[in-house]
Amino acid sequence: MILNLLLLLLGLGLLVWSADRFVFGAAAVARNLGLPPLIIGLTIVSMGSSAPEAMVAASAALEGKLDTAVGNVIGSNIANITLILGASALLRPLLVSSSTLVKEMPLMLAATILAGYLMHDLELSRWDGIILGAAFVGVMGYLVLSALRAREKDLLMAEVEDEVPTDIPMAKALLWLTVGMVVLPFAADMMVEHAVVIARHFGLSDLVIGLTIIAVGTSLPELAACIAGLLKGEDDLVIGNVVGSNLFNILAVLAIPTLIAPGAIDAAAAGRDFYIMLATSLVPLLVLLLKRNRSFGRPEGALLVLCFIAYQISLFNLTG
Repeated sequence: MILNLLLLLLGLGLLVWSADRFVFGAAAVARNLGLPPLIIGLTIVSMGSSAPEAMVAASAALEGKLDTAVGNVIGSNIANITLILGASALLRPLLVSSSTLVKEMPLMLAATILAGYLMHDLELSRWDGIILGAAFVGVMGYLVLSALRAREKDLLMAEVEDEVPTDIPMAKALLWLTVGMVVLPFAADMMVEHAVVIARHFGLSDLVIGLTIIAVGTSLPELAACIAGLLKGEDDLVIGNVVGSNLFNILAVLAIPTLIAPGAIDAAAAGRDFYIMLATSLVPLLVLLLKRNRSFGRPEGALLVLCFIAYQISLFNLTG
């Protein structure tokens, strides 16, 4: 068991590191090819923090563990808002000033409702995967066009562009892109394999494995990105990382296992866990609607972190 734990931690470390190198290499290659920095920032860089979820979802699906993949998406989205956004607001109150974020928050809620509708029959088919994928393309197209129109007036756009690496030789960019592409699937498979062994030892289901161990682990890049944003005083970027990651998870990442290994899903995923994800997805929108200063303060941060702890405890108690 100790060996499995060490290998799990090694797989997690490799997953986070290789995702970072993959995003760095892909963004640098795109910049060297002449793609506008804003487009790179809104696509490759913004979605890069969800690369671990995408790889883990694909790896779990290839092993026939659809519930683990679904649990990873739902658990990551819950952790992103309750743990990461909550902890960030607890460290320092966050102010929403970006018009792009105001558009993204309702879209995140709408995407969550769409996923719930597709899961309500306790099955995810390939058609469901196609619908999610098409919705993702449509949402990204809308956000990119909106951002290009608002780039001069929206501070978030400047912060997004600053995240894109500059002056990276093409050879170095291609090297890191290749390293990331090779190590990412290996690390994801390693993490899933040993997380399953450990969870099975404690009698956890495939769904709970995805909701707990794997979800929190794959959310670490979002945590790192939010800490970096806090240190720079970039409030919109911190919130944008969470909202953007949740949008990508629910539309693109959930589509991956659905297309690879469609099938029946655990009733708890479409019931209990979906409604918790829906409730947490409402939080950013409620802050916008109910607070005049559009800020996530320390009270909201403390409440969100307590919700995360309570949810994780409840999952272990239910299985125990």
